[in-house]
Amino acid sequence: MRLLPIRFCFGVTGWVRNVGYDTVEAVAEGEREKVERFIEMMKEGPRMSRVDEAKVEWEEPTGEFGVKRSV
Repeated sequence: MRLLPIRFCFGVTGWVRNVGYDTVEAVAEGEREKVERFIEMMKEGPRMSRVDEAKVEWEEPTGEFGVKRSV
């Protein structure tokens, strides 16, 4: 299983990895609007792919990826 870092893709940071044959897992931090845009892109998937289901779990940001919360 290989982690691919997300560095300012859509203004978010975190990682994406393949889990098994047909599942992708991602963790992203950033401004809520940018994270929502990133989630929409993940739901669409890359060209020539099919996304059957997407589950989203919101958690408090940890700052693990260097993104600071705006006040």
